[in-house]
Amino acid sequence: MATEAPNLVTIKDSRDPRVAAFLSVRERDLTGGHGGRFIAEGKITLETLLTRGRFEVESLFLCETRLQPLAGLLTRVPAGVPVYVAPQRMMDEVAGFPVHRGVLACGKKGAPLTPADILPTEGPATALLLAGLSNHDNVGACFRNAAAFGADAVLLDVECCDPLYRKAIRVSSGSALWMPFAQGGTGGDLIEAAEARGYEVWALTPSADAKPLPSILAPARVALLMGAEGPGLPRDLIARARPVRIPMTDGFDSVNVATAAALALSHVFNSRT
Repeated sequence: MATEAPNLVTIKDSRDPRVAAFLSVRERDLTGGHGGRFIAEGKITLETLLTRGRFEVESLFLCETRLQPLAGLLTRVPAGVPVYVAPQRMMDEVAGFPVHRGVLACGKKGAPLTPADILPTEGPATALLLAGLSNHDNVGACFRNAAAFGADAVLLDVECCDPLYRKAIRVSSGSALWMPFAQGGTGGDLIEAAEARGYEVWALTPSADAKPLPSILAPARVALLMGAEGPGLPRDLIARARPVRIPMTDGFDSVNVATAAALALSHVFNSRT
């Protein structure tokens, strides 16, 4: 980590190629146009990226009014990483939207991890498996819940949105930057990967014949499989795992997927403490 003053670079033209990574951030978020990079936003996210994130920081882009408030944190910027600085108006022009927090960072995704890289093979462990979650808020919230309740890893199928999407990172409270995760394959592949390493897979479903969550003692190694908002998990995936339901009042059988994940993760966490 850096111990000297950060490498400050003043930007005087919104067309400056040095800030090309931050050009039209929202549009590129939606089209996946960042390539092997991602954009993080806000002070809390930046602090996580610099102090405990597992990704390489490529550059920062700050509003000039944020330099003094962030002075202490900026001493953590790795040596050689440029910190681009501009007035609010120019920063907004580059990003394509009002950057109210005045803080953007560009990171490199690096080589993707696999389930074998991140699933613990010994001792008590919890994994969160996400299948078909296309909503960035839900994915970010699931990561935040996984971090809060001590999950060891998150696996996502190829249908899930990228947890390094800017909004997902923000909603995750920065946990997507350090929580081990792997993405790829189908929901069935997630189940196979977890079972191959000794995890019992619980499929969260509102089905009446599923076992009520409070009545089950969590095994030492458990993987919680969550489906997309609305359709939930396909029947074939539920059939391949242990169906578990969250009891609710009569006439109502579902909650937001991130809420369901929080309840299930909390149950496992508290059964081990």
